[in-house]
Amino acid sequence: MAQVQVTVNGRNYTLVCDDGEEEHLTSLAATVDGKVSELVTGVGQIGEGRLLLMAGLLMADERVGSAERIAELEEELAAARAAVSIATDNVNEDASQAMIEAAKRIEDVAVQLQSA
Repeated sequence: MAQVQVTVNGRNYTLVCDDGEEEHLTSLAATVDGKVSELVTGVGQIGEGRLLLMAGLLMADERVGSAERIAELEEELAAARAAVSIATDNVNEDASQAMIEAAKRIEDVAVQLQSA
């Protein structure tokens, strides 16, 4: 297990994580510190517990919003894939019909050439 020193709202914390996860944990702590800093700018130093709670709630709200947007995009992607599939089927059907008609014309020309 590795130990990482992080700073949130000017206060140092020692955290434990799996080996190799130090950089990720440091990045997460920097994100939390950034959110807390935004809050301090807006509402001032209202106590560490409250700041951390508010930062957590704001980040949870962002996560829920992101999850909802991902779900919307997945639905749009599924609809687009279905539309592409239908369009592809239509194009294939049109191309097949055009080939059949061209083959009939070629046969007609061949019959006319044989009888000439």
